[in-house]
Amino acid sequence: MSRGDNSGKERASRKQEGKARNKSNEKDMPKARDNSSDKKKPNFGNKPYVRGKALTKKTNTTPKKISDSNEMRLNKFVGNSGVCSRREADLYIQTGSVWVNGKPITEMGYKVKLTDEVKFDGRLITPYKKEYVLLNKPKGFVTSTSPEKTRTVMDLVANASKSLLKPVGRLERNTTGLLLFTNDVDLEKKLTHHKSGVRKIFHVELERNLKFEDFQKIEKGIKLEEGFINVDEISYIEGAGKNEIGIQLQSSKNGIIHKLFEHLNYSVVKLDRVIFAGLTKKDLPRGHWRILTEQEVINLRML
Repeated sequence: MSRGDNSGKERASRKQEGKARNKSNEKDMPKARDNSSDKKKPNFGNKPYVRGKALTKKTNTTPKKISDSNEMRLNKFVGNSGVCSRREADLYIQTGSVWVNGKPITEMGYKVKLTDEVKFDGRLITPYKKEYVLLNKPKGFVTSTSPEKTRTVMDLVANASKSLLKPVGRLERNTTGLLLFTNDVDLEKKLTHHKSGVRKIFHVELERNLKFEDFQKIEKGIKLEEGFINVDEISYIEGAGKNEIGIQLQSSKNGIIHKLFEHLNYSVVKLDRVIFAGLTKKDLPRGHWRILTEQEVINLRML
């Protein structure tokens, strides 16, 4: 064997020994941790993963609005008033025919409070169907809408309507007879206005007979502290004693009939309102109520 062959074998042997040492060192060295394999890729179902903003579930941080039982949509308010349907109300709102607290509202979905002043074509409306109840008031009830310990006329008509009715005018505790209730604000104001000219007829019973000279004084009118009181008509009740009087007047002042007779030294024993604004007590027993007919409502509006 030649010298060159020996040197070649030696080089090959040294090379193999070096590779063996490198492999041995690699086994002894700690392997570097590949953290990339530990990361769990997000699972988006069948959708391919795209780099960008992470997909997160949207949470609504806006607090939920608690509905106010004293609020309602304007179109419902107008529709409930009875002047038109709710669909028609939308058209009237868009054309500026509906005003709230002195301002025209054309916004759809606008909400109003039940205490807001809403007008339709210049006329005040309420969010309820207009109702009219006539009561034959008994003795011993106060004309008041406020909750009191004593009995009020509101107790007598509590089952007449779900709407908030209001008495038109008032009768004193011991005065009996016709008392009208309604949620029609315009009509209530009209009938109670001092210039309304609404006809009221009372059956008066005195503790003694009314002298004819005093009868004539009342007929001509009497000046009281409240002012001059004009009586439209006065008469003795037919078939009764001279202590029973029929009297018609327009004054809406409280207790005016009592004061009228007391001025002439008479005491009123009984006072009963038998006619109010053309309405009568016919077929209406004491302590009972009834709903007005459509024609009666029309007649009231024409006054």
